Amino acid sequence: MPGSAGRSGGAKPGRRSRRRRGKRLTTVNETSAGGLVVDSQRRNAVLIGRLDRQGKLLWSLPKGHIEDGETTEQTAMREVKEETGISAHVLRPLGTIDYWFVAERRRVHKTVHHFLLEANGGELSDEDVEVTEVAWVPLAELDGRLAYADERKLVRKARELFEGALE
Repeated sequence: MPGSAGRSGGAKPGRRSRRRRGKRLTTVNETSAGGLVVDSQRRNAVLIGRLDRQGKLLWSLPKGHIEDGETTEQTAMREVKEETGISAHVLRPLGTIDYWFVAERRRVHKTVHHFLLEANGGELSDEDVEVTEVAWVPLAELDGRLAYADERKLVRKARELFEGALE
């Protein structure tokens, strides 16, 4: 139709293209492991708090990068100890979450293997530089405290496992 700008009409005058030529982001894959750490009564779980760019405290499950030669289970136990001060052993796999984000001019595809772990020692500590706070939180309160929907879903799965074990 005359006078109408269709999809094939191109960019409007004076508008910049969103993509800058020659500045493509490098895509990288990262793999981490961590999980839901519960006490021996399975009533409380350990969460870590980190500050986002706006200074808001976001609560999440402990996790971190897999080091050379480590299994995902070993990484989960090591990262829990480093980030929370709590020693724990793996009870079972809980699920895998993957997501994309951009950081330092890179597009990152991150895969995180989560496990259900049970605490067997240690004391809460927020000495890890990446962690602002650490807390034992009642399982019933995790949905309201966790910042990320995918982690809330894993916690619900763990609670269902516990309820099934009690029957």
